[in-house]
Amino acid sequence: MNYEFANPDRVMVGVLGEVGARVFLLQAREGRRLVIVKCEKVQLAALADWLSQVLPDLGRPGHLPDDLGLEPEYEIDFVVGEVSVALDAARQVIDVSFDSLDEEDNLALSLTKEWAGALAIAITRLVEAGRPPCPLCGGPLDARGHDCPRTNGHRAPLR
Repeated sequence: MNYEFANPDRVMVGVLGEVGARVFLLQAREGRRLVIVKCEKVQLAALADWLSQVLPDLGRPGHLPDDLGLEPEYEIDFVVGEVSVALDAARQVIDVSFDSLDEEDNLALSLTKEWAGALAIAITRLVEAGRPPCPLCGGPLDARGHDCPRTNGHRAPLR
């Protein structure tokens, strides 16, 4: 199924679960339609990074939406396999497309610079709220221990 939101009312991101076992969700609402997709943390982090790089091309945004928390409905419509983004300078929007793993479903969003900026900030906060990275290998440090490949099992990494 293809979901197209040319002018979404809300775009929200959030997580379910505890740090180390979180499920990342993105919700989009336009009118009565709500679509919920499950994303990987790295997909959302890459999206936030890309948005932050291209936002200056659209000029200074106005007031950023501040309520990007998830709505209480969590039934996932599909799992994201691929994310693609494009800057449409003529329309002053950023088009983001989320394709499902099986390529049968698609969510297409046209984000204003305000929504794109707010989304980039919200995603960055979610990603940074996770486990800290190992200073040696960059992998996530776990409270139960971390077998760092850079130490070849000889010593624990610095915390």
